[in-house]
Amino acid sequence: MVPKNGAGGNLIASMTGYARAQGSDDRRHWVWEARSVNGRNLEIRCRVPPGFDRLENPARAAVGGRMKRGNVSLTLTVTSERQTKPLAINRALLAELATLVEEVRKSTGAAPPSADGLLRVRGVIEEEDAGQETEEALATLDKALQASLDEALKGLVVSRAAEGKALAAVIDGHVAEIEALCSRATERALAQIGTVRARFEAQLAELLGRVPALSEERFAQEVALLVGKADVREELDRLNAHIAQARALLADARADNPVGRKFDFLCQEFNREANTLCSKSADIELTRIGIDLKGAVERMREQVQNVE
Repeated sequence: MVPKNGAGGNLIASMTGYARAQGSDDRRHWVWEARSVNGRNLEIRCRVPPGFDRLENPARAAVGGRMKRGNVSLTLTVTSERQTKPLAINRALLAELATLVEEVRKSTGAAPPSADGLLRVRGVIEEEDAGQETEEALATLDKALQASLDEALKGLVVSRAAEGKALAAVIDGHVAEIEALCSRATERALAQIGTVRARFEAQLAELLGRVPALSEERFAQEVALLVGKADVREELDRLNAHIAQARALLADARADNPVGRKFDFLCQEFNREANTLCSKSADIELTRIGIDLKGAVERMREQVQNVE
């Protein structure tokens, strides 16, 4: 059964999720966006505006404290509360331009430039800087930004858990399908032993009639050897053990015990046994069951790729 979500309950986590959080002060508004998709390891990409690079390392540490696997992208967008800043004239540049213009006018006789012409020169008119914020103000700002980041990451964890709940139900369905196919294979394998024995006995009896030197003892050995090669009970036992382990992984998954890597390896083992079952099958119906089993394992593996 899929573990139920709730207090003390265990649940696998998906590596897919999205969340955002926002905040503001008297000077600016900001938004954190957190996205994650599946990945073999934990990879973190952090994009912040110029001047906020100091937040990258704390942001990466915050992600690492909550997640073990996945490609996680963090984006910080900051906008000023003021639509436009006050304008100021760069008087030093303007004076330099006036001197150069006067020199050119005297040497060429050109008409003097108008005031609006000088003001159009890049750099003459600037947006006035309100000044550097104090260390105390920056510390307050960073604390507010990190609080919003924490809110976004909590939302991302919740999003991944919700996706994981649905994912667990899908995986549990695949495990049930594999279990049903293994039950059918077990029933067919028992019938296969008798069928194979009868077929090989008939073939060897015909051969024994053609080759009088073949002893009864050698005849029995050949029958036993061929029947043993077609015996798939060992593979079915291992498949049933893998089914039990898959259910244990679903039940034991939690934040401090991600099971994605273990589940991925288990799918490889499922596929190995299914391949052996098909190769040893001497019965068309058992071969069909084995092919269906491989398909069910592959469908489960595709879902497992997104488990943390």
